[in-house]
Amino acid sequence: MISTLSAALLASTIIIPPGGAPGTTPPPDHITIEIVTVNGSGCPLGTSAVAVSPDNKAFTVTYSDFLAQAGAGTKPTDMRKNCQLNLKVNVPQGFTYGIASADYRGFASLMKGAKGTEKANYYFQGMSPTAYTSHVYNGPLSDDWQATDTTEVAAIVYSPCGERRNFNINTELRVDAGTSDPKKTSFMTMDSTDGNIATTYHFAWKTCPGM
Repeated sequence: MISTLSAALLASTIIIPPGGAPGTTPPPDHITIEIVTVNGSGCPLGTSAVAVSPDNKAFTVTYSDFLAQAGAGTKPTDMRKNCQLNLKVNVPQGFTYGIASADYRGFASLMKGAKGTEKANYYFQGMSPTAYTSHVYNGPLSDDWQATDTTEVAAIVYSPCGERRNFNINTELRVDAGTSDPKKTSFMTMDSTDGNIATTYHFAWKTCPGM
């Protein structure tokens, strides 16, 4: 079962909520996004790809190997998996964007006494990273998990107008066997058993001055 889950598809989506509320209406011209660099044990080279929706409301990053596990049959390096994505987001002239919130989902099978942790942050190239936000799950647990990180409107960090700065996303999964039965395995993935989208970053949009 572990090998099947480790090969399961993980999808991360950055999406703009529908409607015309301030900060949510996407630019009229198409956005393109490129993966510049990929680093980390959770997303080895060749296991991730990016696609942008035609309506500018979402882009998906798909992974084929993002699973942390501990216990029977695992190696010490299996307990922590991370992924660092460096993305080039090509936004139409006159607009800039920030991240208002992020929804993370996945599946966890944690034995009694084991613990799983998800944490993430993001930042624009040359700017200070957001603080890591962690979510902890204690065994016994065998179910989907979901976590939401929300940034207050006044605290949203936007990419500087008129500058091209890549966007960096760091995510991590960690499993600690703790006092669980050493003959059993605990694991945590950042996908879900039914294949639904795992991670959603909600855009906040601004029009640059003079536009």
